[in-house]
Amino acid sequence: MAAYVASLPRVGRSLRPSPGRGRLLSGSSTAFSVRGRPRTFEVHREAAEQPIFFRSSIGSFFQERPQISNPFYEDALLQKYLKRNLPFEVKDAIKADLARFGERLVSEVDALGRQCEKNPPHLQQYDAWGHRVDRIFTCPAWNRMKEISAQEGLIAAGYERVHGEWSRVYQMSKIYLYSPSAGLYTCPLAMTDGAAKVIESLGMTEITENAFQRLTSRDPQQFWTSGQWMTERKGGSDVGSGTETIAHKQADGTYKLYGYKWFTSATDANMTLTLARVADPEGHTLQGSRGLSLFFATLRDEKGELKGIEVQRLKDKLGTRQVPTAELLLDGFPAHRISAEGRGVASIASMLTITRIHNTVSAVAAMRRIIQLGREYAKKRFVFGKFLKEHSLHVQTMARMEVETRAAFLLMMEVCRLLGREENGLASPLELHLLRLLTPVAKLYTGKQAVSVVSEGLECFGGQGYMEDTGLPTMLRDAQVLTIWEGTTNILSLDVLRCMIKSHGQVLEAFFTDVKEKLRTAKGKSALRPAVTAIDGALIRLGSFVQTSTQRLPSYTELAARDLAFSIARIYMGALMVDQAAWEGASQTDIYATLRWCEQDLCCVATKEQNGCYDSESPAADTALVYEGMPGP
Repeated sequence: MAAYVASLPRVGRSLRPSPGRGRLLSGSSTAFSVRGRPRTFEVHREAAEQPIFFRSSIGSFFQERPQISNPFYEDALLQKYLKRNLPFEVKDAIKADLARFGERLVSEVDALGRQCEKNPPHLQQYDAWGHRVDRIFTCPAWNRMKEISAQEGLIAAGYERVHGEWSRVYQMSKIYLYSPSAGLYTCPLAMTDGAAKVIESLGMTEITENAFQRLTSRDPQQFWTSGQWMTERKGGSDVGSGTETIAHKQADGTYKLYGYKWFTSATDANMTLTLARVADPEGHTLQGSRGLSLFFATLRDEKGELKGIEVQRLKDKLGTRQVPTAELLLDGFPAHRISAEGRGVASIASMLTITRIHNTVSAVAAMRRIIQLGREYAKKRFVFGKFLKEHSLHVQTMARMEVETRAAFLLMMEVCRLLGREENGLASPLELHLLRLLTPVAKLYTGKQAVSVVSEGLECFGGQGYMEDTGLPTMLRDAQVLTIWEGTTNILSLDVLRCMIKSHGQVLEAFFTDVKEKLRTAKGKSALRPAVTAIDGALIRLGSFVQTSTQRLPSYTELAARDLAFSIARIYMGALMVDQAAWEGASQTDIYATLRWCEQDLCCVATKEQNGCYDSESPAADTALVYEGMPGP
């Protein structure tokens, strides 16, 4: 044997295999650690033993990939939340099902989700003989996700209400575990849940009862998903002025719809809910929100062909590529009006509550998954003489991600709890006001958190976090939709403002009352005193801002809407963390996370007000800054 023999360590030196930095291939090289320093020694066969052509020598080190384990067992905060809050009679059953489902996610679902990403849907508009067919093809894994969703009752659990007021907490906990592995099948599930909620809220009719039973079925053969067709060319969130679709009433009482839907997610769904303007016999329609009615329709006939729909194209999106999203021309699309005429926007309010909560769940789930992967990888990645988990700066960064995720999780679960109480007729007036306020707050804030945390999480993997075949970049691309779908940050901030005005301040009164009550739970807990002081101070500053803003022009408060929503989110998240940390079963990490959360500016709206950000001169200054150097009016 030749080559590098002389370089082998002498007898007496420390010679041992390298600690878990990767795996070695049998053959030409071996890794050792010499006096704690990694070394690789290559031992070559004699040239005569080598074939003329042989595979390239690419080295023997291959970094171990991060592996997911049962996400239920990996989530300490979820387990603590359930232990603290669930009543005895439902606790064991819920925890057992979540644990079982967690194993299924690892053994089956996660691989299916990856297949959905690798095999996005595609559209066939014409057959070989020139006939218009408009067939949307999805991969087998996508279809399997539909079956699993039915089997696991991911929609049904919210409507069977077996666990009473905790049914929504149970359902959303399950979707929270499912979401990062679901290959974005949570998107059609969100709209399906929203459609079921609308139908239930409006009251069953002969037309909608069968649809509701299918939307909430556990039988894969009966289960339906629903689309949600609201966006048109002129407007996304501004449906009042942006909806051009016309509904013409037929002799049998049904309608035919004519219009162009710019953005229809999950276009492979069985049914949809959509908005349109009812035309009078002369073809005239009423403009604005008061002219919109809500319609229900199934997409295909008995032969499986689309009814009065042309699929113009599938959207080419940054993320959520797994979901078939299309532009549709409605050309005599048969539908049933299910709302009172002109009450379409009001009728979808319950849908927006559901879909925004689903958005929140997906955001928090994405944060949790990137942390689970990152901390597992940090136990395997050996750099600069030690594992990543032994580098304090790296762990500090991940701890900051964890603090964000914990705050988001508690807000998510509180909104789910309030929804469950409202649906079971147990919610107090205060809780109803909180649900109305916190639903848009949770959606807008966790969406921003998810993009930030997932982006930071990719850095935990270095260059591998940027490589598509690791599956990691998918998480960031998909997270970006969470700030856009169901209302951008600014749109939802204005919705927060609107609900404050419409309730004559009652939602804010409920907010202040509940935060103060949660702070009282920490009375006597000296370790939490800095956090309580910070939240209490932020609450005083917020109250002062609200009082001052009532004496200002509406434009002043509108300019502050985004920062106001952020302040409400941060303060309430802090109160939830204090409440959790004050629980007798809490750990030292709960206290530590709470203190770290409360170090930030909890009431940024008051800070920015002091800096003059909302003064009458600010809009002109902002415009000059943004458009400096741009020609034209």
